[in-house]
Amino acid sequence: MIQVIDLYKSFNGQMVLDGINLTIPTGRITVVIGKSGVGKSVLLKHLIGLLKPDRGHILVDEVDIATLRGRDLQDFKEHFAVLFQGGALFDSLNVFENIAFPLREKTRLPEAEIARRVRLRLEQMHLSSEVETKFPDELSGGMKKRVALARAMIQEPEIILFDEPVTGLDPPMTNTVFHLIEDTHRESGYTALVVAHDIPEVFTIADQVAMLHRGRIVACGTPEEIRADPDPVVQSFIKGEVDFLEE
Repeated sequence: MIQVIDLYKSFNGQMVLDGINLTIPTGRITVVIGKSGVGKSVLLKHLIGLLKPDRGHILVDEVDIATLRGRDLQDFKEHFAVLFQGGALFDSLNVFENIAFPLREKTRLPEAEIARRVRLRLEQMHLSSEVETKFPDELSGGMKKRVALARAMIQEPEIILFDEPVTGLDPPMTNTVFHLIEDTHRESGYTALVVAHDIPEVFTIADQVAMLHRGRIVACGTPEEIRADPDPVVQSFIKGEVDFLEE
């Protein structure tokens, strides 16, 4: 579904993406790992057209989104949904209104159908109907993530990008969110790109893992292949070695 070819991006003379090559298979979960600050979120922003590369190509269904502008780019973004790192829920809207927002903005569905779809997603996220009227500041971190995932999925997108989906969550809730991603993926079959550094938990949901280091993909394969990769950079990251993380 997605091919990143020789992608370069720098900011103020500092190279962040230094020739990225990555294929994201259709209908699979690809996880991009790497320590903080290596460009994982920058890569994600290129995939949805928020940033333009200095050089290189991003092909989605063989269309180079790096060349799209204006209405063509906006139309193409309809294929995507994003679960942002902090959830990015609207503080002034309650849970029901947050989830319904994309449908009200992008479709002409009657309110009864919107309500049906919202409640179906809430149920899928194991959230009770009592949550509907709560506002984001009344929710726990885990509940916010689940509401944000429900909103991301409300239009049944072909591609969902997850930017550090479990940041700030405790281990039990981390596992819960990863299981929800796995379960919804199994039910809907969307193509997923997950940016994360939660090792080894994220390996449980991945079909493919790519490691980003110093602006390049230094390893890519199944979770088993990444665990067995002899590259000391890969092994140091997986083991969480302090010297590597502070490099």
